[in-house]
Amino acid sequence: MKSILIIGAGRSASSLIRYLLSKSESENLYIVVADLSLALAEKKINNHPNATPIALNIFDTEERKAAIEKASIVISMLPAYLHIEIAKDCLQFKKHLVTASYISDAMMELDEEARKNNLIFMNEIGLDPGIDHMSAMKVIDEIRSKGGKMLLFESFCGGLVAPESDNNLWNYKFTWAPRNVVLAGQGGAAKFIQEGTYKYIPYGTLFRRTEFLEVEGYGKFEAYSNRDSLKYRSIYGLDDILTLYRGTIRRVGFSKAWNMFVQLGMTDDSYIMEDSENMSYRQFTNSFLPYHPTDSVEIKMRLILKIDQDDIMWDKLLELDLFNPDKKVNLPNATPAQILEKILTDSWTLEPDEKDMIVMYHKFGYELNGEKRQIDSKMVCIGEDQTYTAMAKTVGLPVAIATLLILNGKITTPGVQLPINKEVYLPILEELESYGVVFYEQNMPYFGYNPDLF
Repeated sequence: MKSILIIGAGRSASSLIRYLLSKSESENLYIVVADLSLALAEKKINNHPNATPIALNIFDTEERKAAIEKASIVISMLPAYLHIEIAKDCLQFKKHLVTASYISDAMMELDEEARKNNLIFMNEIGLDPGIDHMSAMKVIDEIRSKGGKMLLFESFCGGLVAPESDNNLWNYKFTWAPRNVVLAGQGGAAKFIQEGTYKYIPYGTLFRRTEFLEVEGYGKFEAYSNRDSLKYRSIYGLDDILTLYRGTIRRVGFSKAWNMFVQLGMTDDSYIMEDSENMSYRQFTNSFLPYHPTDSVEIKMRLILKIDQDDIMWDKLLELDLFNPDKKVNLPNATPAQILEKILTDSWTLEPDEKDMIVMYHKFGYELNGEKRQIDSKMVCIGEDQTYTAMAKTVGLPVAIATLLILNGKITTPGVQLPINKEVYLPILEELESYGVVFYEQNMPYFGYNPDLF
């Protein structure tokens, strides 16, 4: 039997493991699920006859190498910074590797050796990065095959709450790592190109510069700019494109409300707040407001944010229990961002029977036979419940499908790579459709950013 080692049994691995277990009989697979928590690994395989759970401390070199040496292929669902040691072991024991994470500089340094050993190190094969690459390259390659010239590429993706579970004023719940949500947009100005001109949005104004999107059947959304939209310009072959923009999708109104936290400084992760462990939610909020001998925390908050008590923004703040004097932070040596994450998790965690939603939206502007045209491509995926979420499905299924394609000799190009080649994206996108991950493409009039010219 072909042995697949999955390292990491967290939230992102649920659909991945279920898929591979369902294929184990027909594909002659044996699945080993390794996690620091044996109980979690056991839960994910649910006594399946073609799987074994093991407790694995990846920092135990001997233990880690022993598990990798026995496998036919390795899937790492660990945090991105932990992949590199797994990758080095895969080189040592001549094993293919699949991850859903961005290609780090350290991973890229292994490319030459992976090629020499005819090993495939497939990365960025989850949702974003992953499905975004594959669905974009499919349309871009089709446009080029007809002789078209790309003028505009905009790509948006967001993990949201499904309409039937959307029951708070923020129209949002955590479907992935909450810390990434709190820190979104930090680390430098957002950078992109519009009509051939480089544009920059500093963090302080990022959430007030949004684009609006309409998805049939699901209504209106907004998107704020990702930090570096130009990262894949050369990889996609779009060096001469006039407009290139990537953004994160939220429901309309989220960004304006989130900007309140940015302006107050609550998303800062650069310093520790004194005695954070004993701080109440109300004290945390008051820490960012000026002293006043008579005004309450609530009044000071409204004054500094310039919002009235009948403003929906105020209701959104109240809903989070920010002014509760009895709730304790209970986090020692915590940064403002860590405390805010704790507070938001109280309100924004999916209940067991609630569902999440993934929305992805691409815009392709191009010129063909002297005529400017546009294709809009949209995908909406709804989760099943708190375990088999849309996020787990869209991250885990591409990883699982790619793993089988590599094992079966359908993906053969060696080296450290992302899924932008036809041998990778065509079969994966085709199979994803059978699991409800479907892109609907629509021809649209092309306006670019100069609508008055047309």
